[in-house]
Amino acid sequence: MATDLHELLRSLRVWDPEVTSLPPFDPESAPGEPLTLFTEWFAGAVAAGQPEPHTMSLATADGEGLPDVRTVMLHGADGDGWSFATHSTSRKGRQLTARPYAALGFYWPAQARQVRVRGPVAAAPAEAAQADLHARSTGALAAGLTGRQSSVLGSVAELARASEAAWERARREPEAEVPSWTLYRLRPREVEFFQGDERRRHVRLRYRREPDGWARELLWP
Repeated sequence: MATDLHELLRSLRVWDPEVTSLPPFDPESAPGEPLTLFTEWFAGAVAAGQPEPHTMSLATADGEGLPDVRTVMLHGADGDGWSFATHSTSRKGRQLTARPYAALGFYWPAQARQVRVRGPVAAAPAEAAQADLHARSTGALAAGLTGRQSSVLGSVAELARASEAAWERARREPEAEVPSWTLYRLRPREVEFFQGDERRRHVRLRYRREPDGWARELLWP
């Protein structure tokens, strides 16, 4: 019997108390800038057993303004911004060249929390990008050396051959450089924190960057 998508959707429970703990969030006690609160929430997601809390949605737009989104990994967050990396020649790399502005979305269902980040994006110096790549696993370097991300692939066999050659080089040359590998930093202009509530009284706290610091405001859910 074919699976009925609508029946599946209706059968799902949102924030099931058997598997989800809704922590309290008092926006009045939130810190004056978003990075501190993000770090606290990220640590809370890790402690709650949230799988892969460092994954995030990255939304960009192409030269015509058409949106695109994919899941990538957070590489860091500090005073320089929220960091992620990819090939400059990839689809998202080309989009960021055409329109250097992006949005990030974190969703941690184990605690019914979301964080949204928006702002301009700039490439870090090449040395920082290579250091970022070499701090990761051999597999990450092999993937970087395989290259050609987002290009049309002729066959799975072609990928297997290129990947095997890249793995051999990564093991042989652990400091091999990948010129197209780019570390991007999103400098936030807005950061929103969303805490879900089982009675749908969700708390939304938005930080907006202003010339003299961060402004904070609550949003209707």
